[in-house]
Amino acid sequence: MNMSTGIRLDAGMHTAAEASSSWLMQMSLVHGPLPVVVYSLTAIAAATLLVALPLVVRRAQGSAAQSSTEKSPTPQPSIAPLLAALVSGVIGLIVTWLLSDVFLTFGVSLGWPVIITVACGFAGLGFLVAAIVVADRRRVPRTAARRTLRAIAAVLVPLTLATTALRVDAIYGEYQTIGSLVGYSPYASIDDIAIHRASMTVAQWRSRARTRRLPATPAAGTIVTADIPNTRSHFHARRAMVYLPPAALAATPPRLPVMELLAGQPGSPGRLIAASGIARIMDDYAAAHDGLAPIVVVPDQNGADSHNSLCADTSQGAAETYITRDVVDWTKRRLPAAHDARMWAIGGFSQGGTCTTQLAPRHPDLYGAMLPVDGELKPTNGTVAEMTKNYFRGRRADYDAQVPVNALAALDPAEARGLALFAGAGVRDRESLRNMRTIAAAARKAGMDDVTEIVVPGTGHDWHAVTAVWRPGVDWFGARTGLGAMTKELKDYPQVEVQE
Repeated sequence: MNMSTGIRLDAGMHTAAEASSSWLMQMSLVHGPLPVVVYSLTAIAAATLLVALPLVVRRAQGSAAQSSTEKSPTPQPSIAPLLAALVSGVIGLIVTWLLSDVFLTFGVSLGWPVIITVACGFAGLGFLVAAIVVADRRRVPRTAARRTLRAIAAVLVPLTLATTALRVDAIYGEYQTIGSLVGYSPYASIDDIAIHRASMTVAQWRSRARTRRLPATPAAGTIVTADIPNTRSHFHARRAMVYLPPAALAATPPRLPVMELLAGQPGSPGRLIAASGIARIMDDYAAAHDGLAPIVVVPDQNGADSHNSLCADTSQGAAETYITRDVVDWTKRRLPAAHDARMWAIGGFSQGGTCTTQLAPRHPDLYGAMLPVDGELKPTNGTVAEMTKNYFRGRRADYDAQVPVNALAALDPAEARGLALFAGAGVRDRESLRNMRTIAAAARKAGMDDVTEIVVPGTGHDWHAVTAVWRPGVDWFGARTGLGAMTKELKDYPQVEVQE
């Protein structure tokens, strides 16, 4: 075999290994075979344990009856696992509720579906520990049944943990794939694809579509990663994610509207792309609008999962300048993006939603619409006194200027009329519901005449609420920017309730 043949084989093996790794990293944690297998194994092992445990207990009782010389009967050991499950479940419920709703350890309420799921996990673990203890009792004969019981209980411990974690993740929709757990990205760099300058307006593109004179475009959009230079801010951000609709990939693309979207904290651009389903929403929209859809730019506003920048220029970094100047300037320079503020929207989930409502009114020259979901009333990382000291060098007025209701109140009438709000919240996230209503009221008071409030039944502070809000939100934004009229009333969209 010559050298070149050897190289080809090695390359082929390397490619196969990469493909296998990519397949594993992209395996879903929410749908498909992995959660089904874990749930099924847990159910089968639990059923087997419930059958085996009484057999071992009865044998233990029989052995105890033959050998015991005590006058009082031996307590029923079968009750112990059930009592342990009950006590553990109650403890788990109380502790999780305290951490979630009383101490607000996670910044927001976890919601009752998550609290109950965690409590069930505690109950399961308590039952298993007690079952193992029962199997280890001295009076239990060392039989195959006892060994089987111990083995099943031991296997069920990690299965119970995995089932609980997968169920919590399914409720939130935060981690969609195995790769998302480790920051894996299957997407190419923006530098690896050809992107052309805009050469027409959206109206001209639509006119050409009516006469079947559109340039060649792919059937779907594409997602790429990008290192956005921090020229002005010097803010240390992670790689951004960009969705380019089919029209943006044409040789003669139109000047497209832009949605700048922000993840929560902890969070990342990749997590927003995966958890929100924004690419599918955009592809569906483009399929119905001759390849037209907004460009989506997802920058990193925090720099790390553990850091909260407050989306402001502070002693801990110029995040506001990065988001509103570096990212915006790069997008207009590098992509076929419109420049008019009316053609730009900013949106986000949780902390990203808070950033949305504080930044848009502070920069009405850049943004014409806001799409926050489950946002807060103010930037939050500790008490106001702590943030004033740690971020704003003791200047309380600088912090107050970042509070959304204050930023909205500072708008002049013309600026307010140029802004629109399309806000949403999960019905189980009561605090976010109150926040949304407060922000909406402040927006109307400031003079904004296009304010929409969306409530999503069956969701809480999670990505399912985000997806439900942004699907009609994209149609709403598309209508504002000339991509196409909305084909139905907002109240006719699934999973949403429009607040009057």
